[in-house]
Amino acid sequence: MRWLTDSWYQSSTQYWFLLPLSWLYRLVVIMRKWAYRSGIFTTHKMPVPLIVVGNITVGGTGKTPFVIWLAEQLLAAGYKPGIISRGYGGNSRKYPLDVDKNSDAKHCGDEPLLIARRTACPVVVDPDRPQAAIHLLSQYHCDVIISDDGLQHYALERDMEIIIVDSVRRFGNKHCLPAGPLREPLSRLNNVDFIIYNGKSDEHNTISMQLSGSAWTNLLDPSLKQALNSFSHSEVHAVAGIGHPKRFFDSLAAAEIIVHPHAFADHHDYLPTDLEFYDDLPILMTEKDAVKCQSFAHKNMWYLPVEATIDSSVFPAIHQTLKELSNG
Repeated sequence: MRWLTDSWYQSSTQYWFLLPLSWLYRLVVIMRKWAYRSGIFTTHKMPVPLIVVGNITVGGTGKTPFVIWLAEQLLAAGYKPGIISRGYGGNSRKYPLDVDKNSDAKHCGDEPLLIARRTACPVVVDPDRPQAAIHLLSQYHCDVIISDDGLQHYALERDMEIIIVDSVRRFGNKHCLPAGPLREPLSRLNNVDFIIYNGKSDEHNTISMQLSGSAWTNLLDPSLKQALNSFSHSEVHAVAGIGHPKRFFDSLAAAEIIVHPHAFADHHDYLPTDLEFYDDLPILMTEKDAVKCQSFAHKNMWYLPVEATIDSSVFPAIHQTLKELSNG
């Protein structure tokens, strides 16, 4: 199906025969949202503020680094945030599932495990998001909930919505699935609190998020670090099982690294054989991939933890909204 996803972001007419299905999908999305708003479908309101961080396109946009940034900002401001997630890529025997730094990505999913390790916040995974939120509040003293993804899951009421947009791919051909990458019509952007562009944006009055790393970390021994430019002018195998692998490969090439790219599906469940390249070249990967490869890592595997840098006006605005909700 690579040809289809490629057609979403390139000048192509290959998707035209899918337009009737796209229109049907759009109608279902609109009717479903109306059913929740009118009370036909049940919604759940939490006793603490709930912030949804999501997107309206299929594929990775940078939600996880933003969730980590937001959790850290809330902690620094004196809040006690908890995080809920669907746990894509994971498969647990029971839900809700509490996630900590020692959890298995096979059970909880790669992104919740990464978030748990980076934030030390309570993280709960459940395909039933209201159930995840209820469990979180019953087990932990949280005063604000962050929902990692879940923008389109209206069974859980939200007090704030934040959309992350890939500033390079943006909205593709602007059609809804399956003719295009949109989960909802573009008009959905008019009803959210913040739109954050991951990467540089040419538009005026937009909020951008920059991701940067300071050092490579060894998978086998995380105490071992290498400078960011350590692999410049060297050949490497680059591995990425994320929503947009090319973004990672391009960032390595921009650092003058000679890249042999190996793209996998988002949330790919790695096996040792996936990373057998029969040479001694270093293997570089994202932190999201690393949480699933540590059990069979060798000394020449490295990942790059990244930090999000966001306009200084964003968190004060979020903080103000939370205070208004508390006083309301």
